[in-house]
Amino acid sequence: MERHFERELEDLNKALLMMGGRSETLVLKSVEALRRLDTELAAEIFAEDKIIDRMELDIDERCLRLLALQQPMAKDLRLITGALKICNDLERVGDHAVNIAGSVVRLAGKPLLKPLIDIPRMASLANDMLHEALDAFVRRDAETARRICMRDDAVDQLNDQIFRELVTFMVEDPHTITRAMELILVARNLERVADLATNIAEEVVFIAEARVIKHHAEEATERPA
Repeated sequence: MERHFERELEDLNKALLMMGGRSETLVLKSVEALRRLDTELAAEIFAEDKIIDRMELDIDERCLRLLALQQPMAKDLRLITGALKICNDLERVGDHAVNIAGSVVRLAGKPLLKPLIDIPRMASLANDMLHEALDAFVRRDAETARRICMRDDAVDQLNDQIFRELVTFMVEDPHTITRAMELILVARNLERVADLATNIAEEVVFIAEARVIKHHAEEATERPA
């Protein structure tokens, strides 16, 4: 019985990683679609998000079944409840990629205001955080998870920088307002992906150490006693 439970937990880990990999890919694909203003690629993102939605339902079912049938305690209980939250965060990452794809569709046929430099940088930073948070989850690595939480500031700063630059475009030429607003929305969605990666990292600390660091940024760099 115990071996069966361990296998189920391992299968849960694998399912979460598969879902995380799809979510990561979707974010990068959405920014590539923006760079090329490729509506066909955007359509692929809409379709692939439905796969992520189904994966969420499958993982939810796995977790609820484990909670009901195995009645886990302590760390195993934290793992399963944490997986439920991480699963929801990954589904929301997919939603943000879909939002970016929506901006691609609305911008199609219009020239971009400027070469995309900061937005791809934001995407790379946010996706790296997401990938490393999932890796920390697999290894139950609270120390790495804490460091990931502290990297969210860099993404926030880029988001602020992009916002200020695009506001300047809109003030100087009102004809750019529609296009600038779409890019502001794109940056906002990428900033939210980084927030979700931070949520996952915070959940890793809780799973590994039974310690809640959400809303307590000052604790993110403290080691447990």
